[in-house]
Amino acid sequence: MKSRELDAPSPVWAEPTAVAPERDRVAGFLRQCLALAEMELRKLLHDPTELATRAVQPALWLAVFGQVFTRVRAIPTGQLRYLDFMAPGVLAQSVLFIAIFYGIAVIWERDLGIVHKLLVSPASRVALVLGKALSAGVRGLPQACTVYLLAWLLGVKINWQPGALAGVAVAVMLGAAAFATLSLIVACIVKTRERFMGIGQVLTMPLFFASNAIYPLAIMPGWLKVAARINPLTYEVDAMRALMVAGGQSLYGIGLDFLVLAATTLALTALASRLYANLAR
Repeated sequence: MKSRELDAPSPVWAEPTAVAPERDRVAGFLRQCLALAEMELRKLLHDPTELATRAVQPALWLAVFGQVFTRVRAIPTGQLRYLDFMAPGVLAQSVLFIAIFYGIAVIWERDLGIVHKLLVSPASRVALVLGKALSAGVRGLPQACTVYLLAWLLGVKINWQPGALAGVAVAVMLGAAAFATLSLIVACIVKTRERFMGIGQVLTMPLFFASNAIYPLAIMPGWLKVAARINPLTYEVDAMRALMVAGGQSLYGIGLDFLVLAATTLALTALASRLYANLAR
């Protein structure tokens, strides 16, 4: 009788599985990403004046450039007023300008020895890069609130539906994460603040003007249309224009816009994770 009991199979709940260790690894990875993102966001809390200075550029674009070209009516924008057409592009531009210079902070961290401490920590390099990308995405949300307020004051027909607001927030975070990760890659390659500033300025203008931020793709020459179609900023603006403005439409489809942004962020994250250790050399 005892031998039968010993030979009997153990209950299902007693069998060891790999589910719990895998869940623990995922939870640990997420904790690492969130911890680094929190560290980055604390810098913003210690310097709230940064939020005020960021509002200057979109205010000038909307109040000056947008108002003038709305009166001139030189750019065909279909059923949308030019100011309404331009508002999502100004938001995307603001996020781009913030994120593309994100890498200079990483160079400062290298000079202060912070990067060396992060590299010897238990956190994986992917978690280090994703944490910075997440913090860049969260930093873009106050900018979105600022542009929304300015656009509303200037009479832009905003789509206030909760789903549309959430979609714009996701587009802002994905766009900021993608361009911040690109900035991190540049920082890992050039390694000096002077070179980074020059390359950052070179990247910003082509990304902005080779997109549909301030004019539609239909009026672009053929070569510029090709450049715009491979520019992630184009898909960010396309999604924002369909979600942010009442009566706005997506040229490529919102699903494709988000897919391109997500794929770009993942690809750049993978590359930045491989290059991140170069900062310490």
